[in-house]
Amino acid sequence: MPRIGAFEAKIHLPQLLRRVQAGERFIITKHNRPVAELIPFQTHDSDKVRAAIARLKAFQEAHSLEGLSVRQMIEEGRKY
Repeated sequence: MPRIGAFEAKIHLPQLLRRVQAGERFIITKHNRPVAELIPFQTHDSDKVRAAIARLKAFQEAHSLEGLSVRQMIEEGRKY
């Protein structure tokens, strides 16, 4: 993924936005350190999100911790 300095990005923002709209991605840097990622906007498909949540709930109902709490499992894992 190409890197571009913040100052350069500010100067060429309209051109960068056209390229991002076409599908390109950029990492914006400040003093050679990554600070942001410029990526194309993606809409969220509400139906897919709802379906994923429903699958997670179904999984949770079908699988139990057999009386254990998450806290107990964390503490048990810390013993090793």
